[in-house]
Amino acid sequence: MHNFRVSMALGLFVFTTSAIGQALPSAEPLDAKRLAKQIRDSIVVLIQFGRDDNEEGVGTGFVVSADGLIATSLHVIGEGRPVQVRLANGDELEVTEVHAWDRTLDLAVLRVNKTGLTPLPIGDSAKLSQGASVVAMGTPHGLDFSFVQGVLSARRTLENVELLQVALPIEPGNSGGPMLDLHGRVQGVITLKSLVTDNLGFAVPSNLLKPLLEKPNPVPIKRWMTIGQLSQKAWTTVFGGHWRRKGGGIHVSHAGESFGGRTLCLSTKDVPETPFELAVEVKINDESGAAGLAWAADGGDRHYGFYPSAGQMRLTRFDGANVFSWTILDQRLTRHYLPGDWNRLKVRNEGNRFYCYVNGHLIFESSDRGLSGGRAGLAKFRNTVASFRNFQLGTKVQDDSTPIAPSLGQALISESNLGSGFTEETITGAGKNPASALRHLDAEAKRLEQKAAKLRQSSEQLHRRLVRDQLAALFEADEESVDLFYASMLIAKIDDPAIDVAHYEQQLKMMVDEIREQFGDGDDEKVRLNKLLGFLFRENGFHGSRQDYYNQANSYMNRVLDDREGLPITLSVLVMELARRCGIPDVVGVGAPGHFIVKHVRKGGEQYIDPFDGGKLLTIEQTEALVRENSGRSIPVSELPVSSKREIVLRMLRNLMGVAQQKDAPADLLRYVEPMVALQPDSAFDRWARAVLLIQSRRFDAAKEDLEWLLQAKPEGMDLERVLEIYQSLQ
Repeated sequence: MHNFRVSMALGLFVFTTSAIGQALPSAEPLDAKRLAKQIRDSIVVLIQFGRDDNEEGVGTGFVVSADGLIATSLHVIGEGRPVQVRLANGDELEVTEVHAWDRTLDLAVLRVNKTGLTPLPIGDSAKLSQGASVVAMGTPHGLDFSFVQGVLSARRTLENVELLQVALPIEPGNSGGPMLDLHGRVQGVITLKSLVTDNLGFAVPSNLLKPLLEKPNPVPIKRWMTIGQLSQKAWTTVFGGHWRRKGGGIHVSHAGESFGGRTLCLSTKDVPETPFELAVEVKINDESGAAGLAWAADGGDRHYGFYPSAGQMRLTRFDGANVFSWTILDQRLTRHYLPGDWNRLKVRNEGNRFYCYVNGHLIFESSDRGLSGGRAGLAKFRNTVASFRNFQLGTKVQDDSTPIAPSLGQALISESNLGSGFTEETITGAGKNPASALRHLDAEAKRLEQKAAKLRQSSEQLHRRLVRDQLAALFEADEESVDLFYASMLIAKIDDPAIDVAHYEQQLKMMVDEIREQFGDGDDEKVRLNKLLGFLFRENGFHGSRQDYYNQANSYMNRVLDDREGLPITLSVLVMELARRCGIPDVVGVGAPGHFIVKHVRKGGEQYIDPFDGGKLLTIEQTEALVRENSGRSIPVSELPVSSKREIVLRMLRNLMGVAQQKDAPADLLRYVEPMVALQPDSAFDRWARAVLLIQSRRFDAAKEDLEWLLQAKPEGMDLERVLEIYQSLQ
């Protein structure tokens, strides 16, 4: 269904007690053409309308009773929204009631003002076997009455409900449509599209609907339209948005029609003469949003606002329709605001001055008198989704957010660690202000959680620094003495501190011993290398990861040994290190663009090897073709450089960073860039990359050090004017 959550994990099915059409179910399986023709007249298109009668989504339903019952998914019709039903012949029907519905199962059955419809028979979904052929008809992407075929591939339990997993091309708009067997019996209702692959979806078994239709809970459509709606006697909305009653409070979504997505929900209650107070508890689903209190509202563009915005508290006077007429009177970060949690906002207006509080703590004090009078209520901006509860307006509001006495707070925390529980004195004290007492303990729990998270973060940073220093120390000696296998294990240890490097060194030694046992006294280097390759790739199944090439595990040497699968460079390092330990000299890495390979330099010439392709021995022509295939360039082998061990380690780090940057935050990518700079401190490219990541991580002082280095080193090809501009912006 367009613009609707096909993420609902449940759907709906129908059981009819009315007469079944004579044609269905068929005694024999029908071919696709006949079946599509037979069921078409029983399929309906459902159109949901939003505010201002704009079409918000299209879905599917199907007839389950000749006297006018239509089954679909609850999320297709929405709660409190107008719905239109259109038959295959184009007739538009009026919905008279929601005959049955269940929010947990995402199920709804509508009654329309027409009889004599052609219902679909309902099958016994428990008897549908895995691999059975199934079909569906729906409205994918608004394309009415589209027919698809597939099979029942499995049964899966999602959110405690067993669903039918179907191999069908499911798209938005199929939601609420029937899934049928080849006899024309409804076995389920399509409800969920897989986010992993296009040709996979889910349907709820039709048997789950039968109890619901036996005991319907009908609601007249006029009453249904009022479900969740705010009382017009209590509230007036301004600039649109979607304001609803929910869970005893008010829930708002959708951007408003005013500039910046502003929308208001004003109380119809008269605002007292000053002094007066207003308060509300608010919770924002995303801290980049903004929502809170409004007062002195004229029912249009003019009002005050006190609200959290992008994690800060803000006090604003709105004098017009756009940002040029808005004045931010004050804004600041405060530890008293609890991100992701309920926060109590309160404003006390004394006429010539007003005070703004968060969770009982004074945040702003203002003598601005630009606006007065008007109404008070709630405000929301941008695409924020927010919830409000306990709105109060009066001469003095009941305030349970006042912090408790310090002595009681200390007692609550200290006694919470005792096995005997709280003393009677502490319980009595907490009972005088239960909400504040509980909030105090919750705040302490959050503080400890934040401290624990900070300690874990510090532990990660220390670990990565130690690994970085170990890598750098390896290359302080001459290149020949560098243990490349150990270096590759340190790279893996960046992301997994628990790796037992000694265990894998012992595993490598055992492999070396087994290979050496195959050597004959008269074997030359060529024969020994071939035996090494045979042991690794043919006897033990090491291979290139073709199906899961970009998995980070392919860059971790411990996982290469565990899974016997890796990238060209990790498999090449393994070959090189086994050769070195087996006494086979001059097996070196070749950093061909796009595909790392190995070269054995011997008296009779050079032998190129592709470890990714099972240790295949390559001719000169095959080597150049491999390079051309992976880089798009024709490069003679004479120009392919032998990679130093330092270059190999840097390339492995860059491979990991290339995969991680698709999903990790900038601060996390520093775990790869820091070792790069340590190994190659004169690399302008790596210095610049680190500076950018540090800026994105808001570590400006550290970023300035790299920018200063670039400005002093003046590397060729670097836009130093741009570097200077960024540096000055951080001052």
